[in-house]
Amino acid sequence: MTTHHLDPDPGTGPMRALTFWQPWASCIAYGTKRIENRRWPTDYRGLLLIHASRTLDPRATDLPQTRAFLRRPQPMGAVLAVARLVGCHPDDGWCSLWSAAGQFHWQLTDVTRLARPLPYPGARGLWTPPAELQTVRVLADALAQFEGAA
Repeated sequence: MTTHHLDPDPGTGPMRALTFWQPWASCIAYGTKRIENRRWPTDYRGLLLIHASRTLDPRATDLPQTRAFLRRPQPMGAVLAVARLVGCHPDDGWCSLWSAAGQFHWQLTDVTRLARPLPYPGARGLWTPPAELQTVRVLADALAQFEGAA
């Protein structure tokens, strides 16, 4: 199996990962959430592993857009998908139903969910997944869909 060091946007560096509380990771991997809200901006552009933490966000239980996800099993402590991070901007009030006021909005596209969750411990902030993780079949198959895509 090959290691994927995909860099769809020159100068971005190695692929990164971001850990999300549930149900937010599932909303991205299995739903329509394409804006991630963070208190901090990023200049990184490129492939991003969507990792589900072992924590369920208690605030999510009252939000209409998360109810369908909360009725399903929530994979935790695992990589669920690969996405392309294409932009980050300050709150403009209008970019998505998923956007939160006063946060930086990280724009995701080309979300490709893994055939099954890949158990792996996460980390805080943007983190660089080790090369050996990228060779695991279920992740390598998802990453292969990005090869040759710009």
